[in-house]
Parts: sequence; C-alpha cells; structure tokens
Amino acid sequence: MSVPTAALESSICAPLPVLGQNVTVPLVTGGEVVYAALDYAASAPALQRVWDDVAAYAPYYGSVHRGAGYLSQLSTDLFENSRRTVAEFLGCRADDQVVFTRSTTDSLNLLAAAIPADCQVFVYETEHHASLLPWRDAQVTYLNAPRTPAQAVESLERALADRDPYGPALVCVTGASNVTGELWPVKELAAAAHAHGARIVLDAAQLAPHHPVDIAELDVDWVAFSGHKLYAPFGSGVLAGRADWLQAAEPYLAGGGASRKVARRADGGVDVDWHTTAARHEAGSPNVIGVYSIASACKALTEAGFEGLVAREQELVGRVREGLAEVPEVRVLSLFGDDAPRVGVISFVVRGWNSSHFAAALSAEYGIGVRDGLFCAHPLVRTLLGSDPQDPGECGAPEAEPGERSLNAIRVSFGAGTPDEHIDRFLRAVSELVREGARWNYRTEDGRCVPDRGAAARI
Repeated sequence: MSVPTAALESSICAPLPVLGQNVTVPLVTGGEVVYAALDYAASAPALQRVWDDVAAYAPYYGSVHRGAGYLSQLSTDLFENSRRTVAEFLGCRADDQVVFTRSTTDSLNLLAAAIPADCQVFVYETEHHASLLPWRDAQVTYLNAPRTPAQAVESLERALADRDPYGPALVCVTGASNVTGELWPVKELAAAAHAHGARIVLDAAQLAPHHPVDIAELDVDWVAFSGHKLYAPFGSGVLAGRADWLQAAEPYLAGGGASRKVARRADGGVDVDWHTTAARHEAGSPNVIGVYSIASACKALTEAGFEGLVAREQELVGRVREGLAEVPEVRVLSLFGDDAPRVGVISFVVRGWNSSHFAAALSAEYGIGVRDGLFCAHPLVRTLLGSDPQDPGECGAPEAEPGERSLNAIRVSFGAGTPDEHIDRFLRAVSELVREGARWNYRTEDGRCVPDRGAAARI
C-alpha cells in the first residue's frame, strides 16, 4: 500500500476542528501554553463535528432494538443507519457484516473466538499486542520482522506453503505500524494469503484515521479498528468483513440481543436459537452513542475530502522527518527505510537521553504531549532498538532514572486536527532540549519520569 499520488497533488485541507484545541496547560517553568496534542496514535481528539452530532442526538436516545416508543425507534434507526455508514466508509462487499465492538482489541478477540478449531494463525512479531496476542487457542506461527515490504510478502508465502496440515488459516497484519507509521503491503499480503487458501484480517487502528480503507479494493477478509483513534470518543470499535465464520461461531457474549428465541426443554434445560446477523455478537444494550460517533466521524472525514487530509498529513510527516534529521543525536526508528510511505506516526530515540525523561520535559516545559515506552508493541520496539528480546522493559516508562539508558522510545503522532504551530513547537523543543538540556530537574515516581516540584529550575 502506498500514499496515492493523486492525494499529494490535490488541494490540502485545513486542520479539522477538534475538541481541546484551545485548552491551556501549566508549564513547570511558569505560565501556561495551549496544549499541543501529539499523541494521536494512542487516542485522537474527537472532531468537533462528532461531538456536536452526539450532543444533538443525546436528548433523544433510547433503548435499541428493545422498545416500541418513539425514542427507541429513532435510536434503532440511527444505530442501523450507522452500520450502513460504516460499511460504506470501508467499502464493504454486499454480503459483509459490520459488527460493533468496544475497540480494535475487542474486535480481534471476537474474531479469535470465531475461527475454526483447527485454524492456523500467522502473525508478524511487529504487530501491536491487540493483534499479536488474541490467538491463544490457535496454532500460531510468529513471523520475524521483515526489513522490506517484499520480504514481508515472501516470508508469508513461505510460511503458508510450509504449513502442515493444510487446513483453514488466518493471517493478521497491521495496515500502518503504531510505532513507525510505515504502511504495510496489505493488498499484496492479501493476494499471497488467498493464493495459499488462507484468510486475512487487517488491523486498521492506525490506518483508518489517516488513509482510506476499502475492504473490496484491498481484498481483505476482515477489518478491525477503534473509534477513539478515528476522532470519536472512547468505547466503540468495529469488526467488518466476511460473515460465515462469525455466523458459525458461538456468540462472543451470550445474552439478550444475541438470541432470537429461548425456550425451556422438557428435561428442564434451555434451547437457544441465536441470530445469524451481526446481532449474534452484539449481546447486551449497545453503545448507541459510541456507534453513532463512529458513523459521524466516517461522514466527517469523507465530506472533508480524504485526499486533501492525506496530502496535508504527508506535508506534516515531511516537515517532522526533515526537522528531526537536522538533530544528529536523534535516530528515527524504521523497518522499511527512509523512503517507505507512512502516516503521521514517528518514533525516535535521542542519544544521551532516557526517553521517558525527554517526553516528560516536552510536556512540562513546552506543553507538548507525546508518548514514550514500548507502545504495546514490545517485540517490534526491541527489534528496532537492537536489544536482546529478554531485555527488561514494559509499556510506559521503565524505572530508569533521568539520564540512564532505557529500553523505550519516544513517539510523536498527529493527524487531521493538528495545527502547524504544534509541529513547529515540537521541532523547536527537540532542538532546544538536545542543545541546551532540560531547564528543570526530574525524578522517577511510580514508574514515571516527572518534574521534581521541590527543586529549582536548572536554568
């Protein structure tokens, strides 16, 4: 997959209005500054359009699929219309199902529970834990980190050709890395999987907010993503794709909504007739506001013009990479090399700095929010850092003191709502911190590097 040339030639969109764009935060050195949210890969700020749509609907929401009253009927229509909006956004095929879940993690665990009992799963060690870990009841082959897109396809083809016995198989792959932002060759991997009788699920958590995703065009079997990375609030996600394995599986959750008919048997037991639609895996009262917010975000991105959004983001990616390249102490992490297409997710380390210390200084002294750690992709970050797989390290900051070497990195991420000023401030801050050092003293507290409030400024 690559960034379309047409996108780069199209008119560049202005940043989309998002919540929190005028929030100010205190600086440890005194005063306040508008917060620069550069942690989109963890959770993107909700679009103002999404929040406005949800606020307009909120007084009218009622129980979905449960009531005869006007508000219940209105909410049911809105819920099912949201399903159609998401299907359209993803380019779903006519017989695909859209199942609403809590998150990408929930979506992939749902699929893991639905795969055939003898299914073999193939997953790269480069995956986020949400797509690396759910396959606990399957025979799993973990593929080594490829160093080129072609190598990714070749290693998958070899693994699939060598599998024994030759039965059902599933490939799980990310669309865009949550560590490097690099785009994976999804269409080529799908072709390789299908050529060897396997299916493929696309973890689009980092791809869908930054780049159009079309199930039919990519020829993937399923797509999973989260609302909170797609400029919607927390608590909702999507699994979209082929219906057969989902229809054949036991419901992910047993309860009301998943069951079509329940009756007592003569022997005192209970017979259940489960739905064969998406409702089969949506037991319980659904998160109608979360679902509507995803649909609203899909509409907002489509109406804004995804080509223009991609073009502006690529401009920001170029500026960040060029700015970091001017600081010799900074090393940007990459699997596929400098020329690989990528979205607005960039991880790096700074020579002579504990990454947690650097991230803390960006926040406390410049009002910039980034992420440090292993980004719930431990094997990948260890590979990129060239460390031993058994080296210590965990999500969040390690216990290393400021200045000590740490097995983690810094991640800056941005998207449709990022103003130019946030990027400019970030690059200026990186340069100043490397050149002049932090202006405050820091210490480790509960595993996090934080400003030492009892100390005076260093400068």
